[in-house]
Amino acid sequence: MDLSKRYDFVYFFDVKDGNPNGDPDAGNLPRIDAETGNGLVTDVCLKRKVRNYIGLLKNEQPPYEIYVKEKAILNNQNARAYQALGIDLSKDDGKRKGGDKVDEARVWMCKNFYDIRAFGAVMSIAINCGQVRGPIQITFARSVDQVIASEHSITRMAVATEAEAEKQGGDNRTMGRKFTVPYGLYRAHGFVSAPLAKQTGFSQEDLELFWEALQNMFDNDRSAARGLMSARRLVIFEHYSLMGNASAQDLFERVRAQRITDLGKAARDFSDYRITLDDSELKKFKTFVIVE
Repeated sequence: MDLSKRYDFVYFFDVKDGNPNGDPDAGNLPRIDAETGNGLVTDVCLKRKVRNYIGLLKNEQPPYEIYVKEKAILNNQNARAYQALGIDLSKDDGKRKGGDKVDEARVWMCKNFYDIRAFGAVMSIAINCGQVRGPIQITFARSVDQVIASEHSITRMAVATEAEAEKQGGDNRTMGRKFTVPYGLYRAHGFVSAPLAKQTGFSQEDLELFWEALQNMFDNDRSAARGLMSARRLVIFEHYSLMGNASAQDLFERVRAQRITDLGKAARDFSDYRITLDDSELKKFKTFVIVE
């Protein structure tokens, strides 16, 4: 079933004793706003977890294949569209193979790959399947309060080579570092466009799968580095029309996360916060809310 309404949402998740999104340009330190001290998690990181969850759930079978995934070669993915359409790319002498069949290839890619019809993709590479603007967009997540990155020294009771073992006289100890955020509650915002969903074929069933992924993706993407990450609250604003009945910012401002414990002590658990929703005038905006 096609989407006939606009959606906006607020998503809360937290991390305890883990690194929710390391910055490779900063030695994999947790991302932090240098001016405010608030923690950051990129939209790309969140979408990666959605992709991982749906790939696991649907066993990478069409129409739920994942386009952007580990070790994927995107040109090879694009070539599959032309193979399915019975088009011989070897006869195309253009710099970007595809010619006048790009639109057909783009439609095939949207039908087969969940993340393309959800998030969009730039597929105008050597084998050209065009570009898709996805109906789902997500902002960076920002922690409600300041976070501090803790540094930990760690050891491994093994070395990689005989030469290293000889240098250590058989001690075979390797030192390393690990960075964690003791605790952080993060808030992200998202948008679902019904007109763009129609262009990519993103359906109501696809949207329900996306909501499911947001609620369950951390439970299926565990790692020692990320510590304990948990989805805490998903507030969905469903509009009554295709283009929406209120500005997203007006709706987002009605959702608040407030400290309810001693402000003089650092927060260390979700129970230190209360998430509230002011729904007093939502009828005026012709919008209703789903809290999960």
